[in-house]
Amino acid sequence: MWKNPTQATPSILVSTKLMNPTLYGIRNCDTMKKARAWLDRQGVAYRFHDYKTEGIERSRLDCWTSKVGWEALLNKAGTTFRKLPELQKERLDEARAIALLLDQPSMIRRPVLEAGGKLLVGFKPEQYATLFDFKKICK
Repeated sequence: MWKNPTQATPSILVSTKLMNPTLYGIRNCDTMKKARAWLDRQGVAYRFHDYKTEGIERSRLDCWTSKVGWEALLNKAGTTFRKLPELQKERLDEARAIALLLDQPSMIRRPVLEAGGKLLVGFKPEQYATLFDFKKICK
């Protein structure tokens, strides 16, 4: 699903890069809501990929782990991971972590943003602004 934000008020930021970003996550996650709100406020059109309805492909996880490592993607602080039996949490390596993420995509740290060949895991407004190369045009 493509999100086309409305421009109710003029933005004070302008992007100097053109991208086709995709935001991955779960619709009702609080951090996802913050990331989506930030993108909407900046007028960034993006595709939203909901793990709950669309799942995640093995090839995409392989690509992400090659860029940021499986440790950055696995959300060990989340409820889903904490509820796992201890045996599944022990001796985690890339193969075991990817198997867990494929089986339960809600264990993927959120959001994951792909844009312009870059990958961001988690939401920090300053990282998003840098990625999209936003420049202030007024105070």
